[in-house]
Amino acid sequence: MIGDNIYKIRKQKRLTLSELAERANISKSYLSNIERNLNQNPSIQIIGKIAKELNVNIDTILGLNQKKANQPETEWLDFVNQLKASGIEKEQLQEYKTVIEFVKWKNEKLGEK
Repeated sequence: MIGDNIYKIRKQKRLTLSELAERANISKSYLSNIERNLNQNPSIQIIGKIAKELNVNIDTILGLNQKKANQPETEWLDFVNQLKASGIEKEQLQEYKTVIEFVKWKNEKLGEK
């Protein structure tokens, strides 16, 4: 997984394997082994060097941001599915806009205190 993430980010940044290896001061063959998941346990120092040169944080390389990034989307999808299950149609949502605006206004007022 780490190797796949490094590969994808490197390609997005339009860097060759040689360029990234040189910038991170690691051997091209070692980086290649990481990207191909032949070395699935590189040291945190190596991951740090690679992350620095890719201009991302270590969490991104480890894939931790992907889980966090998908969580709000999942929550919204769950909410929409609950609305659908309750029988509310998409067209009816406009009718509830007044209630939603009131809740928003109330939350803003409570935040001011």
